[in-house]
Amino acid sequence: MNYLSIIDKYTVGYLWGMKIVSLLSSSAFMMMAAMIVALITNFGGLFPSDVLNAGLRSNLTILTLVIMLTLSMSRIPMANLNPFKYGKSMARAVILGMVVAAIIPLAGYFILKDTEYVKQAAGLVFIAATPFAGSVLPLSIILRGDPEHAARGTIVVYILSLLWIPFIVWLALGDSVDMEFLVITVIELIGVPLVLSRLLTKVKISKDVLAVFLNCCIFFMVWLSVGATNFAGNAMWIFIVFIIIAALRSFGLGTGVEIVEKKAGIHWGQRVTDILMTSYKNKGVAIALCVALYPPGMVAIATSILVEITWVAFMDSVLFSKKRMEKELASEA
Repeated sequence: MNYLSIIDKYTVGYLWGMKIVSLLSSSAFMMMAAMIVALITNFGGLFPSDVLNAGLRSNLTILTLVIMLTLSMSRIPMANLNPFKYGKSMARAVILGMVVAAIIPLAGYFILKDTEYVKQAAGLVFIAATPFAGSVLPLSIILRGDPEHAARGTIVVYILSLLWIPFIVWLALGDSVDMEFLVITVIELIGVPLVLSRLLTKVKISKDVLAVFLNCCIFFMVWLSVGATNFAGNAMWIFIVFIIIAALRSFGLGTGVEIVEKKAGIHWGQRVTDILMTSYKNKGVAIALCVALYPPGMVAIATSILVEITWVAFMDSVLFSKKRMEKELASEA
């Protein structure tokens, strides 16, 4: 028996396994893969809409998101929340992650409100209302951002979102949405994970395992939402408008915060976290709310997802590249 040959096979298998885990752990790779698969499924007419009907998609989306948020927030401690001591950090998270991040999609909706595509544009309201992604904290750690600011901001913003989401939706859409159902859904999506996550704070979960699981959930949600969205019957100009709005909201706001804060002399750590809070929305919440309450709005959200995936890839490869990070940190030191 050739033992060296067996060892070589195991080594090759191990290396391939590590490479697969590395790819599955990469948010940029998994989101790009999800986008490609979802578009092929959509335009190829391959989505099983007869099995995954609107009601089932809504339930699956909400369940997946609740699990994701519970696990994500279980890694975030309920510490350093003293508003007198950390008031500036909290205010920055709320202003950038909720107020500033909502301006462009809300403006887009009100511009389109009197057009024939007002129902599709309603998706912009749900994008405006949702908080930034729960992955802002792990990304801040990876990119040498400010993890304490990210953790504190995530807890504060998600708690305030219990009121902020219904307020923004009511402000823009009014009686066209069942507000009682909206409040119940928001409590399910955000309130329940906030409570359940506290029960898992002491449970040890491997970072790689958590990253792979969350990325697989994101893959599934992107496929489920983009793959099922009915793009047919909409004029090309409305997609171009949605793309421009999404690009302004992600690329525009993100690079804008980068330029302004860098000129102001704000260090790398704070800039990274502030940019993530401003430009990286929790599309899962927007999808879950829109599918459950206002399905026509999924056109705007699905289009926005495609743009945000390219934004994530841009941040990963250009804006927060390892070379640039090392250069900036060295100059600050």
